[in-house]
Amino acid sequence: MSELDARKRSILHAVIVEYVSNAEPISSDALVQKYELGVKSATVRNELADLSELGYLEQPHTSAGRRPSDMGYRFYVDQLLNHRELDPTSKQRLYDVANEGEALQNLLRDTVKALSRLTHLLSVATTVRDTSLSVRNAILSAVGPGQALLVVILSNGHVENRMIECPPGMTIEDVGRVNEALAASVKNKTLRQVGKLKSPTEMESGVRLASNVWAALRAIVRELTRGTMVTEGEEFMFAQPEFQRDVRALSDLLSEIQESDVLYDTLSNEPETVTIGREHRHERLHQLSVVRKAFFVGGNEAGVIALIGPTRMPYESGIPLVNFTAGALSESLTRFFG
Repeated sequence: MSELDARKRSILHAVIVEYVSNAEPISSDALVQKYELGVKSATVRNELADLSELGYLEQPHTSAGRRPSDMGYRFYVDQLLNHRELDPTSKQRLYDVANEGEALQNLLRDTVKALSRLTHLLSVATTVRDTSLSVRNAILSAVGPGQALLVVILSNGHVENRMIECPPGMTIEDVGRVNEALAASVKNKTLRQVGKLKSPTEMESGVRLASNVWAALRAIVRELTRGTMVTEGEEFMFAQPEFQRDVRALSDLLSEIQESDVLYDTLSNEPETVTIGREHRHERLHQLSVVRKAFFVGGNEAGVIALIGPTRMPYESGIPLVNFTAGALSESLTRFFG
């Protein structure tokens, strides 16, 4: 990602603020009229062109203004964002809700509903189980033409087996490299840690075999750690301007990601706190951004609270809201169950 000078940073910041507010590409003339950039429209136009060439902005068509790209939003979140101090009313509302619930499911439902109402975005909470289990060993063995057996032994003595499809021409050396990578990457790590790992580079020499083994390992982790998922605020997604052009497609997308493992896997296993558009591993989430934060019971991770919306979501307010909500949940859960 290229470093930007002060002028480009100011212009990028202005474009993002405008697009988050209006969901419409903005022109150089509009920027000059609204912001004190200290330069003429022609200069701003050149800067917008440079930012587009660098990948921070997009132009929907030739005569349109510019809008942020995923890369532009990433730079904004990492470099330009000024985290707002939450207003006392929002803090008190989230804190009260997080401390009123009696059962975990009700507590999560009430909390995500409050967060969704405050942000007008989709709010989600997931829980996890068996978080303390770790992988004692993981071994791949060839068992015949085109097949191998993955055996995962857990710290509590439980054993999971998965048959793996092998690519044509697989050699014993390929199996050995995969086993070396498994030993280096997953041995003695908790299931939660394994779930957050990316496929080790040591396994890339046998790409298809490595991919199949890693997919099987992730499936095991999902099955053993998956708890519940609570969502609120789907109606706010349909109100977003970028999704109103094809409501049916959004409806299908929301149903698919909630009914499959896509959303749970993303919230539980993505290493980043904020994931934007095409940064998501799952292609079905490329239209969306996710802001997430883990919550805890004592020192043990109990789940994740998250906001989901278009890449145009208001990160400046959304990130501190999610962080505060996760903290309030952790305090409440630790008091109730810790």
